[in-house]
Amino acid sequence: MKRILLTLMCCGLSLIATSQNASVEESTFGIQTGFLGIWAHNESKLSNQIVLRSELGLDTGIFGSDVYDANGHIIVPTITAEPRWYYNLNKRVSKSKRIDGNSGNFISIKTTYHPDWFVISNQDNINFISDISIVPTWGIRRNIGNHFNYETGIGIGYVHYFKEDNVILINESDVAVNLHIRIGYRF
Repeated sequence: MKRILLTLMCCGLSLIATSQNASVEESTFGIQTGFLGIWAHNESKLSNQIVLRSELGLDTGIFGSDVYDANGHIIVPTITAEPRWYYNLNKRVSKSKRIDGNSGNFISIKTTYHPDWFVISNQDNINFISDISIVPTWGIRRNIGNHFNYETGIGIGYVHYFKEDNVILINESDVAVNLHIRIGYRF
């Protein structure tokens, strides 16, 4: 009888210990790459489900023109600040799914700035116009093993181009689309 009571107490204590609220990690660092760039990021905990993601990287673009017979690629630096709300952590824990490395579904407001610091391109005399975009985004992140992860997201928002001298812009603002598929490594 004592063994049965002791066994039930141990099971009851383990259920109590696992019924705590799920939380994002205090801080995670990593690198990610996708079809059009490479980025280094940090996610810092603001609350149990909200993080602030900061990111530095290089975005790649592909361009073409029939008028000037110019086709090529361009690589520019990018700075991103993105508050993320991981909204399904408790559900994932209740189903015994992983949440380490902030693995879960998220909603964010991705704010990206492309400064005109430098341009890498296979064409000469490329003039890049700086811009800032604000894009509400829905996405998911999942882990592959202990350090690797993949992430995908989609969103539609606003982009504003900063007018430069001797440049004529038809529209200084436009629609921005965030469609990303990335694979990464978490340190």
